[in-house]
Amino acid sequence: MAEFAVVKATLEADFPGWVVWRSDAGHWYATRAGNLTDQQIQAGYARTVAAEAPETLRLLLAEQVHPGEGAG
Repeated sequence: MAEFAVVKATLEADFPGWVVWRSDAGHWYATRAGNLTDQQIQAGYARTVAAEAPETLRLLLAEQVHPGEGAG
């Protein structure tokens, strides 16, 4: 459980405005703390992203900085 707390804190520090959590099945999720506008939704911003591993969640969160532009 300590590893989860560290990974969660690191992801939330690296991606402010997101709340990270893990399901009982072990899947990782991040949900925005605020609301999205219709324009942001149309531009590809997601309210919640999901991944099977924290590394993949990090990539998905990075894509949400500027959706549709691809990851570096």
